[in-house]
Amino acid sequence: MEAVIGLLLMILGVSHGVETYCDGRQDGAQCYGALGGTVVLQLMDSASEIFKYQWLKKTTSILRGGKNRAVINLIADRSSFTPSDGTFRINDLSRTDGGEYTLMIFDSNGSKSEQRTLLLIIQAPVSSVLLVSECLSQGETRVSCSSEGGDSPQYSWTLDGHTLTDAQLLSGNNETNNITLKPDVSGQLVCSVRNHISGISTCGYMFIVCTLSNGMHISQSVSVSSNSQCIEPTSASTTITDTSVDHSLLIFGLRAAVMILFFIGSAVYFVWKKKKYKEAKGSAVPRKREHQENSVLMVEMRSSASEL
Repeated sequence: MEAVIGLLLMILGVSHGVETYCDGRQDGAQCYGALGGTVVLQLMDSASEIFKYQWLKKTTSILRGGKNRAVINLIADRSSFTPSDGTFRINDLSRTDGGEYTLMIFDSNGSKSEQRTLLLIIQAPVSSVLLVSECLSQGETRVSCSSEGGDSPQYSWTLDGHTLTDAQLLSGNNETNNITLKPDVSGQLVCSVRNHISGISTCGYMFIVCTLSNGMHISQSVSVSSNSQCIEPTSASTTITDTSVDHSLLIFGLRAAVMILFFIGSAVYFVWKKKKYKEAKGSAVPRKREHQENSVLMVEMRSSASEL
């Protein structure tokens, strides 16, 4: 079943995962990779002319090589190193890939000419975000923004496309996930959640102001024009290629493909069944003898012989 789903994903042109890039040529660089995704680390300008280099995680040598030396990669099954541009690409990132790495470069005399460290942090991407609202007794609106799957989420709010201001808030601020809007504040409220490797927003939530009538609390009405999610632009410090797709579209495509395969399989089966039935029916009908008069003549000749 997994093979079939994988084939259908290729047919539909769907791929998953987040790819990040980080320049690690400065000592103490801090890089981020997405859990299950890919990170491209710029370790050096070029390794082609370096006499000897070694890249370690703590005391474990992950990568080593040099001029006129073979490149040895400890995790070659899911990574690759390009000496010409000094980039190291790691796929299928796991939590254990995170940590501090050290690059050491040696000259032709065997002396260490350069050393620098790089900190790689693995984060789970934000997968979904949800708004929940509640009317309070004085006409205020309490709104909560929750996210799933993301490490170290950061929140921000906009109202009708503009950053939410303190003048519109009774409590909370633009960087918290729980806020309370003042009475008579309404509009299209959007919560955005991001971390260093992903960003996502809610879309289409139109909040109508909570009101009071004759001292009785009237529930807030919420008009949802769309339940889709907007992908936010990435931060300047990390370049991200987000290849995720709308899950509803993926599910629809998979179901359609499965139905098409089912109907094709059913048609082939019934054609084969009909052909086998015709062959079986044909073999059950006795074949007619040709030249039946010759057969009768043979019988009559045998009868005459017996009388003699």
